[in-house]
Amino acid sequence: MADPNAPKLILDDDWKSSKQEPAKPASALSVDSDWKAQAQAERDRLAADEQKKAESAAASGGGGGQAKLPPADFPALVGTLITQALMYMGAFPDPETGRAIVSLEHAKFHIDLLGVLAQKTKGNLSAEESEEIVGALGELRSRFVEITQAVAEAVKQRGAKGGMLGGPGSGPSGGLGGPMGGPMGGPMGGAGGAGGLKF
Repeated sequence: MADPNAPKLILDDDWKSSKQEPAKPASALSVDSDWKAQAQAERDRLAADEQKKAESAAASGGGGGQAKLPPADFPALVGTLITQALMYMGAFPDPETGRAIVSLEHAKFHIDLLGVLAQKTKGNLSAEESEEIVGALGELRSRFVEITQAVAEAVKQRGAKGGMLGGPGSGPSGGLGGPMGGPMGGPMGGAGGAGGLKF
């Protein structure tokens, strides 16, 4: 026997002749206006959510706690190369150890990249951009020479005291071990990472 509560299959226009309207689910939309109103309400809700996110990001100083990135332009490119060179010359401490990292190979690489950029863009820069890159190269090269001399002196002093390079406390790259005055005025020692010395 057929279940009297089971839904009935109505084909084509049979529902008109049987004078029964097809059953609508409880959450059915009226095609005329309900769906339009619900779609507009959803758009309004999403727009309000986006506006709240933008306002909270602006109030906190950036999206998701991150600082806003500078525009991708020539000064940003030059600044990135300068920052990398300075970092490898010990200007910024390692955030984990608090000690400056000196890697002369990496510093020289970034200074050389800046030199290539200056050479390849010669004649295509504004006077201000040209002065910026030439001035930065001069300053970085001068600082590189000073730090190279200071590292050489530290190695020489370490050798005169009978110490060993690559001894206890040094890293796999042969950093200087033990306390010693470094070129940046801080204690030098510990592990050298990625081919560099930590001060």
